[in-house]
Amino acid sequence: MSQPIDVLGGITAEQFLSEYWQKKPLLVRNALPEIANILEPNDVMELALDENVTARLIKQKDKDPNQWTVKTSPLIKGDFQKMPKLWTLLVQAIDHYSFDLAEMWKKFPFIPQWRRDDIMVSYAPKGGSVGKHFDFYDVFLVQGYGHRRWQLGQMCDADTDFIAGQPLKLLPEIDVNFDEVLAPGDFLYVPPGLSHYGVAEDDCLTYSLGFRMPNISDMMDRVSEKFATNTILRNPLLDIARTNPTQVGEMTPQELSYLKAELLAHLQDSSILDDAIMSLMAESKYPENIPEVDEIGTGDLEAALDQGYLLMLEPASRLLYTEQEHELLFWANGEAICISKAFTPILKAIADGQAILLDAKLANEDILEDIAHLLNESILMLLPPVEE
Repeated sequence: MSQPIDVLGGITAEQFLSEYWQKKPLLVRNALPEIANILEPNDVMELALDENVTARLIKQKDKDPNQWTVKTSPLIKGDFQKMPKLWTLLVQAIDHYSFDLAEMWKKFPFIPQWRRDDIMVSYAPKGGSVGKHFDFYDVFLVQGYGHRRWQLGQMCDADTDFIAGQPLKLLPEIDVNFDEVLAPGDFLYVPPGLSHYGVAEDDCLTYSLGFRMPNISDMMDRVSEKFATNTILRNPLLDIARTNPTQVGEMTPQELSYLKAELLAHLQDSSILDDAIMSLMAESKYPENIPEVDEIGTGDLEAALDQGYLLMLEPASRLLYTEQEHELLFWANGEAICISKAFTPILKAIADGQAILLDAKLANEDILEDIAHLLNESILMLLPPVEE
């Protein structure tokens, strides 16, 4: 059994995963005190005006708070003029713009990287909310500034009815069985399907650390893409063995079974499926946030050795690996990548969330070439040494 984890209120990762994960909520007071005041409301307002940022401005009408409007990015200053009393600003992927917030993922090492969606921030003045709703994914709601009151209710599913005629998927009511106010540093874990309703008690920022599973449709689309680019699979199949003539307009059960069997046989091909699923899960959710960088060469890296630089994953990028036949294979930003055997354990450590010191231990030609390539692709980044 592993040691109790402070961020989980003193329970172990095993306890959390077996008793709470995708089952029931968990409230932990002062779980992440370091998140308090990393950003203030003005920071979020300013970021929302960046044309590359994904944001939504949600308003409730003063005369009828049950009527909602949603404006999606790009947002301009004029969108914030003549504001109603109740409104909320949502900014996606805030972890791509703040190293301090990106570090918050490391507080949850017991949930794999491929499950991460992004960290969204919600800014609302007193009374602001996004209504009664539920999500199909796991979320840790962390209070970063001000206070928000959370009510939790019944479990919902794909058959749950929403209020008609609204731009948001809102629930008409929730059966409240949890009612608490979160202060900076508090977090509330909400499993998929659990209805919840958060209302700002004052000017507040709430961070949503979302963990999302893929859906079957997206996985099938990716498998189809992989099949479409496979030249061998584009060749026509051989015909079924024919012994007797059939009706011109008929496809016999044997013919249909033959075609299905051929299709299913290729769907069972592990190499194609693995590549399809891994490439999908290794895609950056917001590729437009991946920065363009000045090209770096191995000579530049040699000169930087032992200068205190740290090699780490670019926050907007994704890097995953899987083991096949005792070999680690890597995917980054939706593509399979090839690296030297010498660099494999180092890249594995980076994918697992570590920052690696760029020192003389990496002074290997193959390793430096791998590092330079991944830096130029903005999969990895170099963090400058801390000035004393």
